[in-house]
Amino acid sequence: MNRAVRFGIALLVAAFVAASAVAATSVEDQVYAIARELMCPVCAGQTIAESSSTLAVQMRQIIRERLQQGQTREEIIAHFVGQFGDHVLATPPRRGAGLLIWLALPAALCVGLAVLHRFVRRPHDGARPAPPYPTPREAEQIARELREMD
Repeated sequence: MNRAVRFGIALLVAAFVAASAVAATSVEDQVYAIARELMCPVCAGQTIAESSSTLAVQMRQIIRERLQQGQTREEIIAHFVGQFGDHVLATPPRRGAGLLIWLALPAALCVGLAVLHRFVRRPHDGARPAPPYPTPREAEQIARELREMD
């Protein structure tokens, strides 16, 4: 074979290997990107990307298979929501009861700031100032009056 033909074949093989490696990495990246958006139904507080439970491994495999079948991220997530309900989502939906969760933090922050403002602020003009300490002469007068009461 000619040297140029061998070089061309080697270049094609290298391109094919590189393309397949990029495609494999791309699918795995997509699997874990979707897996980070779904909570493990049997693990407390872990996404299926973090969990090593049997169910999480199976769910990642289902994601992989569905991606290879050409399904979109939204379709795959909708499949798991249909199977497990909205609580499988790592972030609550911004509708219905999920909207309350999204609004609770800003509302709690506003209430906390209002309470803090109420109790920390300085007295305004309408507040009575603290009575001043008596002068030595006034203190002596008060002491005399107290002795006379006894």
